[in-house]
Amino acid sequence: MRGQGFAIDEGKALVRPGLRGELAPQGAERLPNVEALRIQGGAPAEAVQDYLEYRRIVGDDDQGKLFTPQEYEDYKKRVIPVRLRNRLYVSWRSPTGMDCKLVGPETPCFCTHRYKQHKTDFEELPSERPIHLPCRVGHCQCKGYLYVPLNGTSPIRCRCKHFADDHSEANGHRCKKCSTCPGFHSSFTCGCGKPAYVHQTVVETKEERLAQGKPVGQDVPYAAMGGLTGFSSLAEGYMRLDDSGRGAQPLAFLESSGSRMDHPFLKAYAPQISGGSSSSSQAVSHVTSEEEDMAYFEKRYQEQLKKEKTSKGLKPTKGPTQPRPKQP
Repeated sequence: MRGQGFAIDEGKALVRPGLRGELAPQGAERLPNVEALRIQGGAPAEAVQDYLEYRRIVGDDDQGKLFTPQEYEDYKKRVIPVRLRNRLYVSWRSPTGMDCKLVGPETPCFCTHRYKQHKTDFEELPSERPIHLPCRVGHCQCKGYLYVPLNGTSPIRCRCKHFADDHSEANGHRCKKCSTCPGFHSSFTCGCGKPAYVHQTVVETKEERLAQGKPVGQDVPYAAMGGLTGFSSLAEGYMRLDDSGRGAQPLAFLESSGSRMDHPFLKAYAPQISGGSSSSSQAVSHVTSEEEDMAYFEKRYQEQLKKEKTSKGLKPTKGPTQPRPKQP
């Protein structure tokens, strides 16, 4: 069904009049006219959800022009069975076998284009390994998806001191700003403690992932899902307590007897924080009530004040001082 001269802005759910386009086929008949949309400032929730569902399934395969209802149905009949049968899981894997990063539709590649802009649907899975997922953006020389981590929100640097996006996306990834760099090589340290250059971008099938005991999630018809299998998939590998991350602690360990301070989260990370002094752990272990808790921190506060005064050469006071009498 043709649109009425407006399009929905994905992510913001706003309607902008004056743009030629088409609506999501299922929700087009439920949308009001342009004047009503101008007053209301948005589209009905059902229409927005239908459009977002359409965009998750179709992705960029419509080349910017939304399918008609018949084209949309034909596309789903042709593509969805292939995705359910031949889904590929993409992860950035540590040499220890941990998936430090599970790639999703919006995860950028070394070529700066996102995973959803690469070839992710295969009617027949390739027999050779590794599986290459070339970029579909015009004039891009990327021959296979390659994840590169970020340092916060900035790209990481190569050993030649230039950023990752200063290197060519072609094979070899030579630097475009210097002639001495043989290829991108970064010693940036991942959260797992291993440098980036020992990690690998792994593309594998459902069967290969199941053989390693890693989660595969549910079969979904959406495009370019990559390695996303659940809500915890976006967490870093060393924080993800499943078979694709650091793994959950044994049940017997989590249910072992202990004090009231032994929360399951604290138990899970106990090996990392066990380096503390025994005196501090003993001091915390005796806290059993709110009054004792407040007394403990008040004592620490007074000790800190005494230490600061001593360092400044002031004599610590033991109690409230008496005011001096005024001189006549």
